[in-house]
Amino acid sequence: METPTVTDAFPLRSAMPRLLLLTPPFTQLNTPYPATAYLTGYLQSKIETVFQADLGIETFLTLFSRPGLVRLFEAINLSHRRNPTADTRVEQALLLRERYLDTIDPVIRFLQGSDPSWATQICRRRFLPEGPRFLKLDDDHWAFGSLGLTDRAKHLASLYLDDLADLIQATVDPRFGLSRYAERLATSATSFDPLDKALCEPPGLIDRMLEEVLDRQMQRVKPHLVGITVPFPGNLYGALRSAALIRRRYPGVKIALGGGYVNTELRELSEPRLFDFVDYVTLDAGERPLLSLLESFGAPEMGRLCRTFLRRDGKVQYINTASEQEIPFAECGTPTYRGLPLRSYLSLVEMLNPMHRLWSDGRWNKLTVAHGCYWRKCAFCDIGLDYIRRYEPASATLLADRIDALIEETGESGFHFVDEAAPPSRLADLALELLDRGRAISWWGNIRFEEVFTPDFCRLLSASGCIAVTGGMEVASDRLLALMEKGITVAQVARVAHAFTEAGIMVHAYLMYGFPTETAGETIESLERVRQLFEAGILHSAFWHRFTATRHSPVGLNPGAYGITITGPAPGRFANNDLTHIDPSGSDPERFGPGLAKAIYNYMHGVGFDADVRSFFDFPLSKPKVSRNLITTALAAVPSFRDDLERRLVWLGGVPSLSKGSSMLLPGREEDRKIRIEPSIAVWLQSVLDESRPRGRKAAAYLTLADAAKRYPAKSKKSFRAFIKSREWKAVREAGLLLL
Repeated sequence: METPTVTDAFPLRSAMPRLLLLTPPFTQLNTPYPATAYLTGYLQSKIETVFQADLGIETFLTLFSRPGLVRLFEAINLSHRRNPTADTRVEQALLLRERYLDTIDPVIRFLQGSDPSWATQICRRRFLPEGPRFLKLDDDHWAFGSLGLTDRAKHLASLYLDDLADLIQATVDPRFGLSRYAERLATSATSFDPLDKALCEPPGLIDRMLEEVLDRQMQRVKPHLVGITVPFPGNLYGALRSAALIRRRYPGVKIALGGGYVNTELRELSEPRLFDFVDYVTLDAGERPLLSLLESFGAPEMGRLCRTFLRRDGKVQYINTASEQEIPFAECGTPTYRGLPLRSYLSLVEMLNPMHRLWSDGRWNKLTVAHGCYWRKCAFCDIGLDYIRRYEPASATLLADRIDALIEETGESGFHFVDEAAPPSRLADLALELLDRGRAISWWGNIRFEEVFTPDFCRLLSASGCIAVTGGMEVASDRLLALMEKGITVAQVARVAHAFTEAGIMVHAYLMYGFPTETAGETIESLERVRQLFEAGILHSAFWHRFTATRHSPVGLNPGAYGITITGPAPGRFANNDLTHIDPSGSDPERFGPGLAKAIYNYMHGVGFDADVRSFFDFPLSKPKVSRNLITTALAAVPSFRDDLERRLVWLGGVPSLSKGSSMLLPGREEDRKIRIEPSIAVWLQSVLDESRPRGRKAAAYLTLADAAKRYPAKSKKSFRAFIKSREWKAVREAGLLLL
């Protein structure tokens, strides 16, 4: 079906075109994906008629409800009569049908936080029907002694939902997933044929529920333009199903497609059939392309478009004629969640690991400290694309203003900074700004394991509300880290992770296997180093994924420099990103995946440290040539901290008080300290600490150690240099005096 050409401008029903921004199923159940929130925040400053909706959470709640499960079991019964199965999971679920119907609504209300009293009933283990997922409780029972009642109930309720998801996948929709819907159709999809075929099939149960949800949103907003974000491959099928419905029932409405998947995979788009479903495909940051589309309604030739594909005369054309190409990051505005059902999201605990659960438990306001990445060197990363290449940090004042605005709007004080890697200098400034304003928040985000994250720096971040960090350790091999230009070493990661852990901040590491030239020996030795990090208690969670060369990364652009040969796939008309390769000097990574996943699962649950790392694999491997004390040795060799005179003084403690005699009480953030010092030094120290408190000061006004030295009492018995090496100074530092 040929779409209207760009000259067929949609007739406006009002002075301003109405824009509806959609997140298709399924991404996250605990919090909205931030793309539409960012776009809405900016575009509403230009045009009032901008709306947003999360089709994922609404479709989920339509399905996981009593009426939804009634429809599900009717569909299963119909399918079962046509094609009887010997699958015991299906038979068991059919026998437990009434119990599922009776329990689904209470479980959903409990996970939404609106009916917490169900925790006790759920934990009794007599309320929920228990399917195959509950068998894993034999391995997880150890944690129930330390889990609170609510957390244990969340875990059981999450297993209950996973059982239902498995049932759906085994019966009415093999493509179903709670966070990845029909993902295989969009992964490495150089050809549009599989997607086209799937979209031509009659809608299944989940598709029909999605259409019902979308219909309600279309009737509510009555948009002229619909923008659909596709952040991941698992969103593409739902996005195009939604677009197909809009095409069929609302033929005058224009549809634009964008998002992370589009920006990475569809940069060389030439497949005209995609435009049977959408009118426009936009690249990179969506603010400018969408604004150009809105400004173009009613104009000849649709005005001047920005980074946009469309179909004209049966062929795909790329148009980039807008005079202004990018909206500066500082001008993109504060994300807004207005219009999204924030109280409808669910907190799930699918894994008991305290760090790992952050991705599914709790509702987090999403913010970005900076656009792009300040490092931009990693060989495996798409560093040439806009979302990495264009680095623009925001000021601490602007970020804190955005935090205040989101707290006021949502009533939530939890934040997830979703940067590629948050710049340390901006994190320091933001932490001081938050302390200056007296803001009490919880936050976590992605960092690089830079040595700049000293113990004092980590204590500052902790005081500002940081509860966890995630970082790319990648391959735990110094040779491979150097080859990929990661800019870190294993010992450096250990010291930084230790500094965060000592500050009470959890640490997650992203890991990679199968990087070019990586041998079997290096893979097993990397696992041994990771084991030691977990055993030392400085790594709390990790995820190991397989390396894939991509067209936009240094490896994909210059494979010979990394010792590999690209073997395909040939560029297609649709998605082009993932590449296959031959690595003559490396090992076959395929066989390592299950063993690495099993090892990490054990370590995240605090077990398996005494086992030989080779025991997780079902094929012979050489003994790793890694000292069993590698990490403890690295931690023991922490460079001595220099009291650099140019460092800023920041006092995290309370107001110090002088008592009779020569004693001073230092109210610390963690514990109070009492020291005995000369009266003249006590007066000097009290003044220095008072002027170093973050409250009511800006970063530029902080004293340095050199400033403090100039004011040190000249008549003191101890010199300044002697004092800052004394036990008293050490006590002050431990109580909360930081040098940054």
